[in-house]
Formats: sequence, C-alpha cells, structure tokens
Amino acid sequence: MPELGVLPPRYWRNVRYYYRLEGTRCKTCGRIYYPPRIRCVCGSSDMENISLLLSPKFVLECHTTLHSVPVEFEKFKPLGFGLVRAYLPDGQSIRIIAPLTDFLSRDEYEDASGRELEPTFRVVMRDRTYGLVCYGTKFRIRHSRV
Repeated sequence: MPELGVLPPRYWRNVRYYYRLEGTRCKTCGRIYYPPRIRCVCGSSDMENISLLLSPKFVLECHTTLHSVPVEFEKFKPLGFGLVRAYLPDGQSIRIIAPLTDFLSRDEYEDASGRELEPTFRVVMRDRTYGLVCYGTKFRIRHSRV
C-alpha cells in the first residue's frame, strides 16, 4: 500500500484529462492546448476547459511504433502512437499525441495515415508496484458501419 501523506502519481492527478480528453482554450486569443495549460503564450491566464471528445472528426496524420517499452507497458508491446488532428465544432483544430489500438492487421496499421479515427476507452498502463490499472483514451480506425 502507498504511504500516507505521499502525493498521488502524476497520472492520477491528471486523470480527468486522460478520461475525458479535456483541453483548455484561451479566452483572450482562442488558442487551444492539449494537455491543458494554465497560461497561454499570449500571457493570459483566462482559460476555459473544453472537451476534445466532442470533436466530430479525428484524423491520423502520422504514427510510430515503440518496440522497447517500460515494464508497465510490456503487456501492450509493440505500442503504437499517433499524431492525431482533432477538428473542433467551431472550425479550429488541434494536434494531439495519442496511443493507438485495435488494428486488425499489420497492413491496416501501416496504411493508417490519413484515416479517420474514433476515441475509445482502454487500459493504458498496469502499475506493478501497487497493482493499479490505469485507463485512458486511445484511438482506433473508424470503420464504416453497415
């Protein structure tokens, strides 16, 4: 068990951003950030939370595969990460780095750039010290529904 008085790991302090895929928008200049920030590059600290899950469209711009991963991620090896562009309802867009999941084949994964994605809730890490299972948002290819 963790010692009393010890701060929770960074993951748990930021869990709402991982679960709800929340970012921030500067009310002064309109710039969007993910992960969230408390101050904009324009100098303003007047920020509002926005949900990126409400984005009507996510597109994979590029991706990579990690074959050497820390112990907590061994079960998920090889681990795919992508640069995902989230198009927001107001016409703005933002790039986010996100884990990828649920590829049917190696060919589908290699040809994934430019494809539309959808967010899904998955296990992202297993902590071996305390046995914690951490969940978060991953992205998978959006297949046409029949």
